[in-house]
Amino acid sequence: MIWDVDWTAFALGLLAGTGAGALYFAGLAWGVRLALRRVRAGSILLLSSAIRIALLLAAGWGIAQLGVAALVGFAAAFMIVRFFLVAAMRPNDMEARQNATDP
Repeated sequence: MIWDVDWTAFALGLLAGTGAGALYFAGLAWGVRLALRRVRAGSILLLSSAIRIALLLAAGWGIAQLGVAALVGFAAAFMIVRFFLVAAMRPNDMEARQNATDP
């Protein structure tokens, strides 16, 4: 079986997924920062989560209108952005050991 992939749609999906992932996690950071300064942090986090999820689903639905290749590119780019952001925010092992041994 030979697969015919629409590479232009895939590239558009990658581009849109990268932007959506960056905005999603920027919104997460902003929501957490805002919630840490409020007494009722749960309501801020719930609202932030609902808005981010709704916007991500809307973007995914829009990209899905271009076809399966675009949707696969969108999802792949979102997961790649997530992977790199989590890896970048994780403290390295030496820093964690140093903080654990400091009195």
